[in-house]
Order: sequence, then structure tokens, then C-alpha cells
Amino acid sequence: MKRKNLLLIVGFICCYVTVSAQNYAKTALGIKTRVNNIDIEIQFFTPKIVRIIKSPSGINDDKHSLSVIQQAQKQQLDIHTNEPYITISSNAIQVKLSKLNGQLTFNDIKGSTLLNEKRDGIRFTPFKDSTENTFTVSQVFQLQQAEAVYGLGQHQAGKMNQRNQKVTLKQENMEIGIPFMHSSKGYGVFWDNYSTTVFDDNAAGTSFSSQVGNCADYYFIYGGNADGVVAGYRYLTGQAPMFPRWVFGYWQSRERYKSQQEVVGVIKKYRELKVPIDGIVQDWQYWGVEESKWNSTEFGNPNYPDPKAMIDSVHQLNAHIIISVWPDFGNQTKIWADMKNNGFLYTDFLSYPTTPTVQVYDPFNPKARDLYWSYMNKNIFSIGMDGWWLDSTEPDHSQAKGHDDDNTPTWLGTFRKVRNAFPLATTGGVYQHQRETSADKRVFILTRSAFAGQQRNATTVWSGDIVSDWSVLRKQISGGLNLSLSGIPYWNTDIGGFWGGRLYHKGIDAPFQELYVRWLQFGTFCPIMRSHGTDLPREIYQFGRKGSWAYDAIEKYINLRYRLLPYNYSNAWDITANGSTMMRALVMDFGEDQKVLDINNEYMFGKAFLVCPVTDSMYTNKVNSQANFNNIKSQKVYLPAGHTWFDFWTGNKIKGGQFIKKESPVDIMPLYVKAGSIIPMGPFQQYTSEKDLKNIELRIYPGANGTFTLYEDENDNYHYEKGIYSTIKFIWNDKAKTLTIDSRKGNYPGMLNNRTFNLILVNLNHGVGAGIAKTDKIIMYSGLKRAVRF
Repeated sequence: MKRKNLLLIVGFICCYVTVSAQNYAKTALGIKTRVNNIDIEIQFFTPKIVRIIKSPSGINDDKHSLSVIQQAQKQQLDIHTNEPYITISSNAIQVKLSKLNGQLTFNDIKGSTLLNEKRDGIRFTPFKDSTENTFTVSQVFQLQQAEAVYGLGQHQAGKMNQRNQKVTLKQENMEIGIPFMHSSKGYGVFWDNYSTTVFDDNAAGTSFSSQVGNCADYYFIYGGNADGVVAGYRYLTGQAPMFPRWVFGYWQSRERYKSQQEVVGVIKKYRELKVPIDGIVQDWQYWGVEESKWNSTEFGNPNYPDPKAMIDSVHQLNAHIIISVWPDFGNQTKIWADMKNNGFLYTDFLSYPTTPTVQVYDPFNPKARDLYWSYMNKNIFSIGMDGWWLDSTEPDHSQAKGHDDDNTPTWLGTFRKVRNAFPLATTGGVYQHQRETSADKRVFILTRSAFAGQQRNATTVWSGDIVSDWSVLRKQISGGLNLSLSGIPYWNTDIGGFWGGRLYHKGIDAPFQELYVRWLQFGTFCPIMRSHGTDLPREIYQFGRKGSWAYDAIEKYINLRYRLLPYNYSNAWDITANGSTMMRALVMDFGEDQKVLDINNEYMFGKAFLVCPVTDSMYTNKVNSQANFNNIKSQKVYLPAGHTWFDFWTGNKIKGGQFIKKESPVDIMPLYVKAGSIIPMGPFQQYTSEKDLKNIELRIYPGANGTFTLYEDENDNYHYEKGIYSTIKFIWNDKAKTLTIDSRKGNYPGMLNNRTFNLILVNLNHGVGAGIAKTDKIIMYSGLKRAVRF
């Protein structure tokens, strides 16, 4: 019998024939067995993480994961048979296998069911992938009716809870596909496949179905809560390294700055206006305007006669610069010729720009990644560039509809088989090589796409080329939150939306100004605060001058961003050290409150702030382009139950578990702080390193116990990986009305040995609406433990 026919029969048998399981074999990590002509292996990576591998019997696949980098550790397991089940138990979970049909059930240690596979829910349908006989692979699960699920990457449908959704997971501009399902029951499932995958939740079950694969391979991660799930995912796929501290300041960008004089001029203008800024972005065509010179990684445009002088000037102005680099090259560039001579380019493959003169490189080939970096290093990094904007890392196919690139060969097989991992591979090459080149400058990569594990490559993802529109603004919130629940901690949007001119034809009029101001308020409470777009420029001085409503609102929130730098940088450390999340869906902290499970326009920023962006026009009219502030409008906000909340602006205290209306003039976005929070606030400053933190305003929100750990280091190197940093833990005892400042742990060169904490116990009329509030107590701190009673 020919192999093709044999595979067809296997596919038929595994779907419809019932044969009892053979005896199982114990392994160092679990068991192997065969049920219904399906080989099943259960591997415990940790007591809470289990890998499941299934394949048609006789089909051997020694798969090497592109996402999972952690090696499984031998576990203490209890394996016993209670017909017709085999149960494998760790000290945290149980996995139960039916010997009759191969169905798997995942239980907590008490035996309560967390997740079921559906009976006969595995499918292997023969699929010819180029010359390789493989399968379309699917697995169906059964979720509980009230269960909510999140994750799956970033999508533009505006949905928070992904129940009753059918979502195609395929990298596209504005769509990020990550096959990770995050349950409100405190577990996650990572479906380890890199081809186009469909997630489908309907009355028949919840499934992942991938276009091509040699096996079904997924990880069950039990966390107990959302933070535990994300921490487990990062344990498997890699931790997110620290960004340099300046990254958490304000970024200015546009499509595009057209000369080195213009780039430097923007920073100079911000400095003249005394508006804080730390980052600027050089977009495309610094290499020239001809497509044949596309992405040469060289400054071929005559408007950039001395790129090193440009970078030096930016640095002298106490700012930083990153630059756009793409994964494809014009055929009149040196890098194209080198890639071509080595066979590293995809042929008959259309990306952007859609012309045969531009070709994409193969980042799955390690030697191609070496060559890619060699040009970036020689032409750009060596002259002082601070970071990378790796654009179009899907790579972009939006202009190539109908063109089939699936059969394009890559280092790891067809493009079809690995397409979703393209951004993981290309960002990974840059991260690895920069780490090998220099330990003094932390890697920072801004990129448009992502896959599972990409957080380990020092990337922040932005949501793509979105339209400037109120409804689009709202959809970004759920998109970013679901990406965070997919384990990717750093995300941002083009503040104001990318395509400014599609709906706003009158320039920067009042309606666009209102949209931009509200978007910038949202951006202040995103992990990265970056303004960017085309058609309509976004620099603050495009919105009037000091004293005009739009200008003043923009300046207010940029200043607030800088005052929150100690809070944000400490939260970044929590991400690196503890697998935490900065931009947090409400389910992460209030999962017991059923009302929060599908709220798509609120979130926590860190564990203190509840953020509710204004996503509707309140004060302008697109017909006459006028603003009317005579009547103050209100925003509806839900405050989760079981907690007391403080209005950040006024200090007013409100009981949770209710919807309220918050008056929202154009310069006020609803912000609430959870009782028990401790928020460190720094000084007003023009850039992140202008002033030290000798004086920190420490805002204490009474009503519950709380803690916060202040993290500090040298700001831009990798010495922290060797333990060269310091932490100070603050502990609020609400009953005793006592703040304990713990002894400082650790040290680093340049550390402040003595400092002042200005303590504020927040109450009504004690918010931050008037700037720096009146101090209740002033504490001199030299690193030794202190307790302060109020």
C-alpha cells in the first residue's frame, strides 16, 4: 500500500474507530500510550504545566518548539489506573486519560474539573504540504457555560471575552495571531503550532484547528489565577528583559520625518517649549525614495548627509532615537545582493511594497539572521542608534491579496507551516545579536507583529496601521488587553490613529484635536507612550500653544507620565522578575466579580490604577469643526466589587460594585485608585534622567492593607541580571494606620544613599488635580527600616 493511502486510512480510523488503549509506558515526565491508533504522550514540565502530544500511530515527529525554550524537569508523579482511566497526578493537578477513547480531563488537586477534551475531539486530516505529507490538525475542548476565555493575540473586533467567537489566527497588519487561550478559571492552553490556525467556540465545543502540522502539541498551564497563568506561560517561553528607563518617557513620531535637520529640530522644539520628551523615531525612506533601494539599512537619502551627527545631536539634547528597518530589500542594495548570493531570499513572494524588485529574507535561517544583523550593526548600530523599529514583521501581505505565498520554501519547511512565527524569528535574531555585540545598551524593539515567546526578545508591539476614529480607539483597549493575556506584556498604539486623513479631511481641526487628546490620555496609561501617524502631524505644537485647550491637555498628560516614572519602572521590573503584567484586564484582579468578565473599555494599569478611557466625542462637532465646553459631559465607569476606590483627581472615596458617572471635561480621563495602593510619584522633569529621585512623593490610599516595591538600577545596561540593583518595599497596615519602609535591599553604582519621602495619606480634596499635593509627613531615609504612624 502506498504511504499516501495509508495516511488517508489513518485519518479515517482516528476519527471513527474505537479500540481500547494498549498498556501505557512510564517515562521520566509522565506516560506514553496508544488509543484508537493515536499515540498520546503526557509530559509534566512542572507540577502545574503539562504538555500533550498526539499523532497518528507510526508517525514520528521529533518536534523542536520555536516558542517553548524551557526544558522539562523530572517530577514526582503518582500514576494509577482506575478502569477505564489512567490518572497522573502531581502535587498541583491531575490529568485523567480515558483508555476507551483517549479523552483527557484536567483537574485541580481536589479533583474539580478545570478543562475537558471533547470525546473523539482530535482530528488528523491528511494534507499535502508541498512535498511533505502532513495533516490539518484540530482538537476540540469542552468549556463550562459560565467560563470566559481571553488571549488569542490582538484583534480588531472589540471583543474582550472570546466565547462564541470564531477567530483566524494569522499574522496581518493590525491582526496578531497567538494560539493561547486564557481562561477565567485560572488555566491557559498554548497550542504550539505556527501555521494559520482557527479558534472556534460554539455549541459543539471550543477548538484549535491548524492548517498543517505533524502532530497535535499543546500545553496546559494551571496558574490558579491570571497572574499565575501568565507566569507559567513565561516560564515556558521566556521572560521579558528590562527596557532602558528612557523608554518609559514620551515618544514622538510621524510618517515621516524627511531630514536629519527635521528630526533634531523636533527635539529642540520640545526642549524650547519645556515639554518632556525622551524618544523620537525615524521612519522609512532614509535610504532613499526608489523602491530598488528599499531598506538598504544605509542613509542613502541626501537629506541625511551625516547620520552620526544626527544621532549625536539627539543624544546631546538628552533624547534617544530608534529607526525603521524592514524584512525585505530592494534589488539595488548591498544587503539584497548578499542575501541573494547566499540563497536567503524568498522567491515569488509578495510583501510590501508589492514589486518583484523587493524581496523578503528568511529569518528562520540562522545564517540569514547573522547577515541581517551584520548590515544593521555596520550601518546603524555602530554609529549610536538606540533601538529598532522592525516594521512589517508579519510580513505584510495586505497589498498582495490573492497571491499564494504558502509554498515558499523556508529554512524550516514551507512558509505555510511556520508563517505565524515569522515575527518571533526576525526579532529574535536582532535581540540575540545585539546582546552579543554590546552589554551596555539594552535592546529595545518596536514591532508590528508577535508570536508566543516574543516577549523574551525585548519587543514592544504596536497595534498596526489603524484608522483615526472613535470606534477604533475603543477597540484598541480590548485588543491590547487580550495581547497582554496572551503573555505579551509590552504594547502600544499610534496615538491619534495612523490614518488621520481618512476621516478627518479638514486638518488638525477641533474634532481631530478632541480625538487626539483622548487617545493621548489612553496612551499615557499604556506600557509605552508613543505618538505616530500619517496625513496629520502629531507634535504638541501642531495643536496650538500654551493656553489653548488641546495643547494644555496634551502637556498635562505628558507631565503626568513623567511623574509616574518610579511607578512604571518598578512595574517593569515586576514583569521581568515575577512574570507580571502592566496593562491588566479587570479579570486579572477581580475575577470573582462576574460583571468585569466582558468589560472591554476599562483596565488596571499596574495593580493600583483603574483606567477608563473616553472613547466617544463629547465636545466637538465634525460638521462645523467647533468645540463647545459649556456643558460638562460624564463617562460611565464600573468600579469592581469588594474594594474601595479613590478618584485620582479629587481624592473622593467610592464603594465598589457599582456603575458611576464621572464628569469628564476634555482634560480629565476617569482614573481611580484601589484602596491599599501605594503610588510613588517623581518630579516634573524634561527627560527621564534630568532629575534624580532624592524626593519622592509617596501617595497612600487607605482602606485596605497594601504593599509596593520600588525598583531602581543603572537604567540602561544588563548589570541587573547579575543582581546589581536595589529595592525598597513599602507596607501599609490599614488598621494600625502605619506605613513601614523596609530596609533597602541591594545596591548599584550611583545609588542614592539618602533621600526624602514626602508621604500623603489621600482623602477628599487631596487628589492630584492641582499638581503636587500638600505633604502629610516628611521622612528622611538612609536605607534602614522605618515605621511611620498616621
